[in-house]
Amino acid sequence: MPVGKHISVIIPNRNGGATIGRCLESVFSSGCDDFDVTVVDDCSEDNSVEIIRTFPCTLIGLENHSGAAQARNAGAEASSGDILFFIDADCLVHEDTLVMVRQCLAGRDPSVLIGGTYTKEPADGGFFNRFQSTFINYSETKHEENPDYLATHALAVHAATFRKLGGFAEPGPILEDVEFSHRARRAGYTLMLDPRILVRHIFRFSLAGSLLNAVTKARYWTCYSLRNGDIMTDSGTASHELKVNVLSCFLLYALMIPGILLRSQAVLYPLPAIVVVNTVVSRGLFKAFRQTKGMVFAGAAYWYYTLLYPLAVGAGACAGVFHYFLSRSTDGPAKN
Repeated sequence: MPVGKHISVIIPNRNGGATIGRCLESVFSSGCDDFDVTVVDDCSEDNSVEIIRTFPCTLIGLENHSGAAQARNAGAEASSGDILFFIDADCLVHEDTLVMVRQCLAGRDPSVLIGGTYTKEPADGGFFNRFQSTFINYSETKHEENPDYLATHALAVHAATFRKLGGFAEPGPILEDVEFSHRARRAGYTLMLDPRILVRHIFRFSLAGSLLNAVTKARYWTCYSLRNGDIMTDSGTASHELKVNVLSCFLLYALMIPGILLRSQAVLYPLPAIVVVNTVVSRGLFKAFRQTKGMVFAGAAYWYYTLLYPLAVGAGACAGVFHYFLSRSTDGPAKN
């Protein structure tokens, strides 16, 4: 069933003054015609609104700070496009991104939802930004024909389908795209990931920012997954590889620290086997690191991913487990 060609780009904004201008510049530099842009400001306290007003887009201001899910819903409600394309205020579209969105949905049944992903190379350089962008690109493109979710940093959906599904819910401060994707699949809709639909993310990560992001995402993802009974699902960045990596890291430290303190070589014997198994399991990701920026970057990313990053993920997962069971004991069903 063919679709209409008009695309409505919807962008939620909350204190995005450092990035929203670049985001809108990229959208309006698109090689696509027949599209409109709606930015929904979620009670920003910086200069975001002043920047947005310099562009020929529709600006909607929420009366109360309501979160990204409600901002996206408000944008969708006000939009007139046949296709809704959701991106974030810290993402830059390529010149052909909107063209690819139109081509990917052209002729497809409205029951198909299509997502894109980040470029391997982020909009801002630096080790931690490049690590995160490559990690997400690899994780989200592993299962193109049957992804577990489609992320709102590049989500294309028929407007009628979005409204029929009731828009985004609020499972927590994040993960509304995961909940929406799971709800759509249960309703019989098809999810597809097209790696040609790309956006460049502006991370601005330092070491602390990268680790804090890992803690936060792991906390909410673990709580959400426990509540939905899919904790072991291979789901984007919450992949089987990452779960094995976290377990391997904790096993390494659990053996290495007492082995060194006790000066016991026997305790250290399993370490090479653990490293080899983890390396084999995550070999696809390590290949992606090498393809992004060569062997030097890949080597640094390997050690960061295997020895430090999983500590943050594990800490966030433990916090998520604690929150989940605390919520069950005090309020009944867990809530993020």
